[in-house]
Amino acid sequence: MTHPTPAPHGSPAHSQPHGHGSHEVGHGAHDSHGHGTHAQESHGTHAQESHGTHAHEHEQDGLAELLDLDAELFAPYLAASMRSIAEVAGDDVKRVVDLGAGSGTGTFALLKQFPSAQVTAVDSSAHMLEQLTRTAAAKNLDSRVHPLEADAGTSLPGVTDADLVWASASMHHMDDPTATLDIIFKALRPGGLLAIAELDGMPRFLADDAVPERPGLEGRCREALTTLHDEEVPHMGADWGALLASAGFTLEDERTESLELRPQSGGSAGLYAHGTLSRIRGALVGRIDPADLEALDTLVNGGLVDVRHRDDLVVRSTRQLWIARRPTDSGS
Repeated sequence: MTHPTPAPHGSPAHSQPHGHGSHEVGHGAHDSHGHGTHAQESHGTHAQESHGTHAHEHEQDGLAELLDLDAELFAPYLAASMRSIAEVAGDDVKRVVDLGAGSGTGTFALLKQFPSAQVTAVDSSAHMLEQLTRTAAAKNLDSRVHPLEADAGTSLPGVTDADLVWASASMHHMDDPTATLDIIFKALRPGGLLAIAELDGMPRFLADDAVPERPGLEGRCREALTTLHDEEVPHMGADWGALLASAGFTLEDERTESLELRPQSGGSAGLYAHGTLSRIRGALVGRIDPADLEALDTLVNGGLVDVRHRDDLVVRSTRQLWIARRPTDSGS
C-alpha cells in the first residue's frame, strides 16, 4: 500500500516499490533516484558496500518518514478507502496481503479495518520490513503481521487463498503488469478481492506565485517529473480497470477523488512538502531551468520562504481506487 523520481530499472525500488497504503506519497517523492542500481550495490570493496548499504538504509528511513507523514495527513481518505473495501468484502476477511508494504501504514489500516485478519506484508526491502516488524511489536500487533521479502513482479512465494490483496502505489512500478496481475489472481481465493490504489503524481503544495520571481515553479517541476516518469515508469497512469478485466477480474468499484487539505502552518504538511520537494531535486537537475532549481532550493534550505515555515500551503492530490474480484468460478 507507496512509493515517491523513479528508481533506475533493475534497482530494488523499481522491481518492488515501497507502498504506503494511503495513496500515497507522490511520485518524485517516493520513487527516488537516491537508490543505486543493483549492479552498483553489488560491487566494490567491502567498505564501499558497507557505505552503500548504510546510505541505502538512510534513504529508506527518509522514505518511511515521508510515507508516515502522508498517511497522517490523508488518514481520513485511507480510512474511507478501507471502509469501501470492507463494504465489498464483507466481514469474513482473514487472510490479507499488503503488496509493497513499505513503512506499514497500509498494513496497520488493514488490521484495524479487519480485526480478525492476519496480514502478510510484502516488500523487496529487508530494512523496510524490519522497521515494519518493530512498529508492529510496539503496537502489540506482531502476532498478526507476517513479513515476506519478495518481488511481487516475479512471485508471491507461499501466498495462497488470500481474501484480499491491497496494492497501494505499487502496481505502476511492475515491469509487466499483466504478469503481476496473474500472480495476484492465483494468490487470491475464488471470490477474493484485489484493491489497487494509485495517485496522479507528486502532490501539489504551492500557489503559482509562491516564489514571486519564478511564478509557476511547482507546475514546471511536475511537468518535468511527468516526462521522467513517462520514460522510467511507463505504467503510471495505466487504465487499471481495463487491465483488471483482461486479467479475469470482475471490477466491483472504481473511484477518483481530488483531495485538498488546508493545514495549519508549522505542522506535518510543512514537513511533508519539505520531504517531497527535497527528494525530487536531484531528478530535476538538467531537466528544469537552473533558475527554477535555485528557486526550488529556497523552498527547502531553511530560509524565510522554506515550506516548513509557510502558512499558505495547500496539499492537493488526486487519488484513485479500484476494487476487483476474482470470480468464484475461476480456475486455480
